[in-house]
Amino acid sequence: MKTLYSLLLLCFIGVALSGCFSGNTGGEVRGIRGAKSFKAELPMGMVYVPGGSFLMGQTDQDVTFAQIAQTKQVTVPPFFMDQMETTNSKYQEFVHWVRDSIAITNYLNEDKYYVKPRDPSATSKKYINWDYVDRNPIWRRSTGKKGQPSTAGKLDGMYYQGDDRVFDRNEIDVRQLKYNYAMMDLRSASNSRFDKSKKRSDFIFRDTVNVYPDTLVWLNDFSYAANEPMVEGYFSHPAFLNYPVVGVNWRQARAYSVWRSRKKEAYNYSKGEPAQVSYTLPTEAEFEYAARGGRIGTDYPWGGPYIKNAKGCLLANFKPGRGNYTDDGGAYTVKVNSYFPNDFGLYNMAGNVSEWTLSAFDESASSFVHDMAPTFNYEAKATDPEVLKRKVVRGGSWKDIGYFLQNSTRSYEYQDSAKAYVGFRCVLHFVGREFGDKK
Repeated sequence: MKTLYSLLLLCFIGVALSGCFSGNTGGEVRGIRGAKSFKAELPMGMVYVPGGSFLMGQTDQDVTFAQIAQTKQVTVPPFFMDQMETTNSKYQEFVHWVRDSIAITNYLNEDKYYVKPRDPSATSKKYINWDYVDRNPIWRRSTGKKGQPSTAGKLDGMYYQGDDRVFDRNEIDVRQLKYNYAMMDLRSASNSRFDKSKKRSDFIFRDTVNVYPDTLVWLNDFSYAANEPMVEGYFSHPAFLNYPVVGVNWRQARAYSVWRSRKKEAYNYSKGEPAQVSYTLPTEAEFEYAARGGRIGTDYPWGGPYIKNAKGCLLANFKPGRGNYTDDGGAYTVKVNSYFPNDFGLYNMAGNVSEWTLSAFDESASSFVHDMAPTFNYEAKATDPEVLKRKVVRGGSWKDIGYFLQNSTRSYEYQDSAKAYVGFRCVLHFVGREFGDKK
């Protein structure tokens, strides 16, 4: 009887399997249905940096005797990198998106500004219809005689009030412009993967960031300097749209990369395309590798060992001589496409503004990081000592001497500090072996 039962069970399983795996597959495993071959595309405004190995660290005399850039052979996988530093124009788009989101959610809250999700049963949340907002800007002025905004009265709470007003003008209260986001802390999840008491929410990092740049850095960073015009116009005036954004701290730069990732993810979802990996800040190794442009043992992104070409022209925006700031073409920052790009096609990997990286700063990092995609990351809390809040900045800036423009020079700033000489750019890690693969 037991044998008969086993035979019947085997027959049932066979019938079930034959029903489940119907189709002309010859009984072989063919992979999931509907899977399409993926071909990578070059993201707009980025260049492809092929993976490779290089000697990371000091290539010239360590004039400061800091011994914090020890030479090490490392390998970096391929990635895409912004061809230019993030501009005021691009960061303004982020600020405006946050501004409009708050205005619609907290002040207007009208159904016409929202779109229903594809599957209404999946969620009860409402999503802003950005296509409608683009066609009908909420800050658009009407054709009336008084020229008041079309949403007059409804958005008064977005402006400074009372004694905070100047000449009774409507100016956005930038203290309200906060971006809330969440992301997985994969490193913490990996370190605690055997701890059964942990749940998924323990590894979700949440942050709220005020996104408006600190425009007062032009005065805070330079004692007794008449930089008031830069405070008033650098971020907001159209003349500076294609200049690198400054006054952005590390947390704001990361928040921008998260927002940029979600923006692209939403577009891919609307087109039925697979989501790409997230934009992020480059690691310290990625930045140095990209800055070298595939050259071996060179001091600067253009080669070196000199900061002038054969005609005597300066090759970057920095502090020449004893303070001849304008000798390189600009007293402060210059447009992000100034000077010649390096061999990877990247502009201003040295000079103009120093740039935030994803890596935390440690003097001895080269001695303990891995030689494959090396980086040292630490998620500093508000209660942590200041030494743990240091983040690596690379590239040197318009106010630095030539030493800081070298590919191997390491420096740092604190993650919650903003400077008039620090900006950033994003990277997107390549999914696959290399960009030239056909499938």
